[in-house]
Amino acid sequence: MIRCNLSSVVVLDQQKAEDFYVGVLGFKKKHDFPAGGARWLTVVAADGSGAELALEPAGYDFAKAYQKALYEHGIPFTSLGCDDVQAEYERLTAKGVKFRGQPQKHADFPTTAIFEDTCGNLIMLHEA
Repeated sequence: MIRCNLSSVVVLDQQKAEDFYVGVLGFKKKHDFPAGGARWLTVVAADGSGAELALEPAGYDFAKAYQKALYEHGIPFTSLGCDDVQAEYERLTAKGVKFRGQPQKHADFPTTAIFEDTCGNLIMLHEA
């Protein structure tokens, strides 16, 4: 059986990303050590479950261009799951997170909401 153990999101500033993903979203840091001119920085859900999310530095021009193109076209870089999108929307809005609109209920897809991660990305939140 194949499963996802690690995924990544490209970020413009790893410290800002750590502050947001840990301090605002509520992930906990799993790995943080020097890697080249940056850090190998991963986070996991607060309870330690699920895949690690690497906060990858956008060190190459093509990575920055890809990230920027997704953002400018309103396309989320990745999607994160939760039990209740509406509750997370309210919690995160109270913390100053900028959403691109109210949570949307879909007929054949879970409820979703898209927010800005302060690191150059749009992230979709969906009910898992």
